[in-house]
Order: sequence, then structure tokens, then C-alpha cells
Amino acid sequence: MLLSLAQWLQSLAPGFGFLRVFQYLTFRAVMAALTALLMGLVAGPYVIRRLSELKIGQPIRDYGMASHLSKSGTPTMGGVLILLCISVSTLLWFDLTNRFVWIVLLVTLGFGAIGWVDDWRKVVHKDPEGMRSREKYFWQSLIGLVAALYLVFSISENSNMRVLELFFKWVQSGFDLNLPPKAGLMLPFFKEVSYPLGVLGFVILTYLVIVGASNAVNLTDGLDGLAIMPVVMVGSCLGIFAYVTGSAVYSKYLFLPHISGAGELLIFCAAMAGAGLAFLWFNTHPAQVFMGDVGALALGAALGTIAVIVRQEIVLAIMGGIFVVEALSVMLQVSYFKYTKKKYGQGRRILKMAPLHHHFEKSGWKETQVVVRFWIITMLLCLIGLSTLKLR
Repeated sequence: MLLSLAQWLQSLAPGFGFLRVFQYLTFRAVMAALTALLMGLVAGPYVIRRLSELKIGQPIRDYGMASHLSKSGTPTMGGVLILLCISVSTLLWFDLTNRFVWIVLLVTLGFGAIGWVDDWRKVVHKDPEGMRSREKYFWQSLIGLVAALYLVFSISENSNMRVLELFFKWVQSGFDLNLPPKAGLMLPFFKEVSYPLGVLGFVILTYLVIVGASNAVNLTDGLDGLAIMPVVMVGSCLGIFAYVTGSAVYSKYLFLPHISGAGELLIFCAAMAGAGLAFLWFNTHPAQVFMGDVGALALGAALGTIAVIVRQEIVLAIMGGIFVVEALSVMLQVSYFKYTKKKYGQGRRILKMAPLHHHFEKSGWKETQVVVRFWIITMLLCLIGLSTLKLR
């Protein structure tokens, strides 16, 4: 919005030439991060106070960690603060005509709405399980598939009209349409190597990445500060990929596909980093507020959608390795328990408790040790992810 205002003022009078600084993407990204950070730090105490007054406290499951029982009643749904800061900062600083930022913002808020309903049922209806899995996955799948159908054509074209034309062309062709190489699955560490997916393959992959990332972040959000800092680090790195992919010069030099308009996603990533750091101020141990599903589901979906747009799905899995391992730990634990119960009549467990961070707690690690060590691992994985920019 400020970019449009600056351009309008420049058109009125030459004396406003200094406003050209708003045209620089890097300047607007820094300002978006600062805006979200300051807004979060200022509004945080008020939001926490209001959540406490409304008695929106975190319910603790009876079968959870005994050491977490003291956290019962801590204000949750703090993800509202994160989403508010991201939305306001992004709307202020990004180019309002950019379709990629709009789709990421809509997906983020859509998954945030799902998380809102889930959290509301937990805290108002006093149901520790919240929204049932089948209902939650239905709405996640609906948003994920709609986003996938839009992105499969928007990555190949430069305008929404062309996206619509390509969609109708796909339908008329009997749902058989070849996509350009930049819409394929990019393999890191290889120059200009991509695996052709086709429309159906792209949609399925996009759906899995968005929904999978959303739920993986949600499963990771079990300790004070555990999920938000990796989200900040991975999101910041994806912002770098977006900046490079959106630049015709840098993308050509680094053998990355050039996605026109993707660079503007740097604004969203910067806002997410600023909002995340502001939230961490209040979420660090001992936490004054939890983000809840409204924050975790939304942030995970945002990371997945950005990764799809910049064609770095595999790199997202590398940088977000903590999220991947946390999700796999739950899947393996549940699958093995059901298998052994069916075979032996009594369920057995691979881990002492799932997700993985609870296993380490059960093994004697303090909560802060688990959190900081997972942060360090994420930092190393992000460096490996960033190395794929040049190591090809």
C-alpha cells in the first residue's frame, strides 16, 4: 500500500523523488520486518491480557507430560497476534498487484481460521481434542487443493487472465497439458535438473507440501519457543530463495528457474520473521502465551506455499528437517503401536513418547535443552539449504 502511495505522490510532484526508495525490494523487506516486530512487541501485552480476561487458557491432555501440567491455563491462541502482525505489515509494504503474495496470505489466513475453530473448541467447549481430525483435514484439503490448482498455472504465466486461459486450455485438452520445466520438481545440488510432474503431479505435490508442512509445524509446537524460531529461520531462508527466483539476473546466474513476481514474497517472509521474533519475546520459557493451532497451522501452510512457488519443496524438507522428523515420529509411533497391538494383542512403542521432543524430555533433557538444541539443528539445516544456491 505504501508503495502505491509513494508512486502516486511521485507522479504529482518531482520533489517527491526521494520516495523512490520504496521501489527497492530490500528496503521494503527490512521495513516489513521492523513493522511486524515493533507491532508485535507493542500489542503483545494487550493481546495476552485480553486472552487471559476471556479465560482462553491452554488445556493439557491427561496423557501428556506430567511436567506440563503447570502450563494449564496459560493463554493460548496467541497465533492471532502473529497473523495480525504479518497481515498488517505485508499489506503496508508489498506491491498490491502481486498475485503470489495474495495467494500466500489467503492460504495462511485460511489455515489460521481452521486453527481458530480448533482452538476455540478446546478452550470454550473444554474439549482437549478440539476439531476432529476428519473435519480438520477436509478443510485443510479444500484450501490446499484450491491453492494447488491456482499455482500450477500461475507459475507458468504472468497474469491472472493468462492463468484463467491456461486453465480452460487444460480442461479442453482433456486434462492433459505439458507444463514448462520450471514447474517441475527441482532437484537441489544439480544444475537445471527438474523432474516433470504434469498438472496432476504438481497439484498432488503442492497439496502434500502445504497440508504436510502445516501439520508438521503444528506437531512441533509442543514446547516453549520450539516451533516459532525454526519457522523464523526457515521462512527467512525461503525469502532469500524468493528474492533470487524473482530476479532474472540472479536466477540465471545461480541456475534457478525465474518466476516473475516471486521476489515480492520476500516482504511476506520478512514480516513473518519480524512477527515471529516478537511472539518469541512472550513465548520463550516460561511462556506467557502459546500460539495454538491458529498460529501453527497457518505458519506451516505459509512455509509450504512459499516453497512451492519458488520451486524448493525438497529444500524446504531439508531446512525444516525438525518439522519432518517430528511428524514422522508421530506417524511411526502410531503405526507401530497399532501393528503390534494387532499382532501381539498389546501395543508397543518405538519412542518413550511422541512427538520426538517429548521423547527427549522423557529421556532426561530439560525443556530448554530440547528447544535450544532443536534451534541449533535447524540453523545447520538452513545453512545446508542455502548452500544449494551455489553448490550445483
